[in-house]
Amino acid sequence: MKKRVLGKTGFEIAEIGLGTWQVGGTWGTTFSNANADLILNAAIDQGINFIDTADVYSAGESEKSIGRLIRSRSERIYVATKCGRQFSPHIDSAYQAKELRAFVEASLKNLGLETIDLIQLHCPPSETFYRPEIFDLFNTLKKEGKILNMGVSVEKIDEALKAIEYDNVTTIQIIFNMLRQRPAEHFFAQAARKDVGIIVRVPLASGLLSGRYSTSTSFGEGDHRTFNRNGEVFDKGETFAGVDFNTGLAAVKKIKELFPDDSNLAAVALKWILMFKEVSAVIPGASSPQQVLSNILASGLPNLSDDQMFEIENIYKSDIWPLLAKEKW
Repeated sequence: MKKRVLGKTGFEIAEIGLGTWQVGGTWGTTFSNANADLILNAAIDQGINFIDTADVYSAGESEKSIGRLIRSRSERIYVATKCGRQFSPHIDSAYQAKELRAFVEASLKNLGLETIDLIQLHCPPSETFYRPEIFDLFNTLKKEGKILNMGVSVEKIDEALKAIEYDNVTTIQIIFNMLRQRPAEHFFAQAARKDVGIIVRVPLASGLLSGRYSTSTSFGEGDHRTFNRNGEVFDKGETFAGVDFNTGLAAVKKIKELFPDDSNLAAVALKWILMFKEVSAVIPGASSPQQVLSNILASGLPNLSDDQMFEIENIYKSDIWPLLAKEKW
């Protein structure tokens, strides 16, 4: 597995990590300790050493499964978790240092760790980015030895730009894929100048870029791809990267035509992300060990050609961007 440096954390991490929203999130399945253990161990067996989770993924069960993994393996595994989404309602005024500290300490207990490698604010409201006292809390937690680094998971590019104004923000987690290309235009260069690591989530646009879906595809009632298409529960950009499902299908069909000899479009889509040198890691999820094996194939693929990169950009500009131009993603 090829490795990259995660910004000013200095961590050398696998360029393809593992996101665990599917292991313990809203994908229409019940959390399974046995399946989580299989997925996590398959990832480490394949050289993945960076795992991203959150305290809200199955109410801490995802963190607990990662704790079991760490205790059972000898490899150095870098763990990133997130806090803040437990606030209900999820509004700026809910973000208070005392409560955030309690979340971090609960994550430490779930993980069975003394120190978290990377703690990230979990897509806080835009107003929270303008409250230095929230960011100062994590300097205190670092001095206490509870965390090594702080990062932020964001919904909008403006939030990412504001976050990296704080010196203690070492990483930004952001949605970026073939159907969501704006971060490369408006954020990547600024992050590189500040040596901020970029962690890419939703790299396959909730599975759209796997190329396996059609207009007849349906998802379970408890799957966010059913209940959050218009942002009914959380930011709609988290579901299919904010793209209308049928519009996304049409764009993916054009993308597939650029790679007639590749049956694994998901791996190609991950490789496209890795073509951007500013990216530290991409964290596709997996609901089975087989998906882990499929995802890691991207690291060994040859680079996409200039023509392929150009055509993918053209498909985005013609089919997707006109519909997302009003958004701040």
